[in-house]
Amino acid sequence: MANTRKTAISIQKTLFNQAEILAEQLNLSRSQLYGLALERFIENHENQKLLDDINKAYTDEPDVFEIDRISKMRKTHRKLVKSEW
Repeated sequence: MANTRKTAISIQKTLFNQAEILAEQLNLSRSQLYGLALERFIENHENQKLLDDINKAYTDEPDVFEIDRISKMRKTHRKLVKSEW
């Protein structure tokens, strides 16, 4: 058990009992089960934070330069479409 730390936690008795049953079913120690659960929780939290950051980046209003660029792109697109018809 290199590079591990002991810790004590308090959880509800029903949750503890469910964890005991699951650890036995998965043939894991209680420590392994709690470690895996914490790893998954942290991973999910980091993924949610990344998703929130991405959504925030796409919900902001375009700045003046973006508006100008979009306008020019639309004009160019209209010209291309008109020339095809």
